[in-house]
Amino acid sequence: MPRYEYRCRTCGDTFELSRPMAESSAPATCPTGHDDTVKLLSTVAVGGSASAPTPAPRAGGGGGGGCCGGGCCG
Repeated sequence: MPRYEYRCRTCGDTFELSRPMAESSAPATCPTGHDDTVKLLSTVAVGGSASAPTPAPRAGGGGGGGCCGGGCCG
């Protein structure tokens, strides 16, 4: 079950709740009983290594670039 992080606006504490995705937007109560909470945006951690893809060579075998993207500027 996904875990969601919330912050209590009354006491400032942050806490997590495990709940179904269908209930991710439902109001959450702070562990100390406050109802004024807001769901925080979470980052997703993914294992492994990532690198930028290498661009494929252009058809036509040109190169360069310049102002016209490698075309002839006549």
